[in-house]
Amino acid sequence: ADAQSWIEKLRQVLLIQDKGKGTVKNYTAEMILLFKYYNSKTVATITQEDIQQYIVYIKTVHKVGRSKCRSVASACAFFYKQVIKMPYVLPSALYPQKQFILPNIMSQQEVKQLFAAPLTLKEYCVIGLLYGSGLRISEVASLCILDIESASKRIKVVQGKGAKDRYTLLSDNLLDKLRQYYVAAKRPKEFLFTSPQTGKAFHPRSMQLVVTGAMRKAGFTPKGYTSHTLRHSFATHMLDNGSNIHVIKTLLGHSRLETTMVYLHLQQHTQFGIV
Repeated sequence: ADAQSWIEKLRQVLLIQDKGKGTVKNYTAEMILLFKYYNSKTVATITQEDIQQYIVYIKTVHKVGRSKCRSVASACAFFYKQVIKMPYVLPSALYPQKQFILPNIMSQQEVKQLFAAPLTLKEYCVIGLLYGSGLRISEVASLCILDIESASKRIKVVQGKGAKDRYTLLSDNLLDKLRQYYVAAKRPKEFLFTSPQTGKAFHPRSMQLVVTGAMRKAGFTPKGYTSHTLRHSFATHMLDNGSNIHVIKTLLGHSRLETTMVYLHLQQHTQFGIV
């Protein structure tokens, strides 16, 4: 009961601070696991050493990676600083250095090949929004009809990751396909991609399956391309075509320029060593 009431308090603080759904879900899940691990202790008596021991345990016994350790440490830091109001220092020694892994991207030729595959109208629209507008898969899934601003040729992304609204590009060709899909989908009221089963927006996982199907038709299954590959490709190809990195940062909805900077490493001329 002690742990339960603390989890409720954590949830309230996260909601008051307007944290995203993903953060609320991850932080509460991580703290529930920690409290279960120390179920013989009351929450207030779990020390920083206990948490460090727990992180060592999940690393050695469950062989979890760096991002999982970081996720646990971040959840604990938030809980102890903001909910219990006790000082807590992130034990950085416990998670290994971030590996610098460049995201997978498609060549412009491969993108042409993908759009030339025998895609359904829905597949074309989903792929088009990921590559042509740089949306995240969750943003495609929850795209509202009202946010497609056809007159000004842009899409408003409402409360994307990090709860920030932003605008991104909408090409004539894609707008035309979205209109065709809208009519074919019997003019949905709110979300462009409305699930016939639930009458609500499609789940991002269902959208992932649409992307997987399209990649299969284009023969890219062995390459492991995902919805995020298309978003990465959108950013990299824009850089290749001379767009400013600050513009790309805004279109992608990144809060930090460092996140966008990774695309500089993927540009064609840097790959060929002509810098």
